[in-house]
Amino acid sequence: MATECKHIEQAGNPEPRTNGCEECLKMGAQWVHLRRCLECGHVGCCDSSPNKHATKHFHQTKHPVVQSFEPGETWVWCFEDRIFMEDRPEQGDSARI
Repeated sequence: MATECKHIEQAGNPEPRTNGCEECLKMGAQWVHLRRCLECGHVGCCDSSPNKHATKHFHQTKHPVVQSFEPGETWVWCFEDRIFMEDRPEQGDSARI
């Protein structure tokens, strides 16, 4: 596991493309929690959800950073470096675990 992550530091803040899991909404499926891709705004369901669309989105697109899309949660996760942060770093801060 990496100890630094430039992906999180450089992540954007795109508008969410949907208010629920994009693929689950199309399928009529349910989810547990939501994650927003910080590169394109895709909203996908978490790995506790049956379809794990946020992780599938990473594998398809290689967009590495997601942020919780749950009310009151601000944490971020980098799939590539496997780094979790409670809050996004301020611009210019180094992202470390």
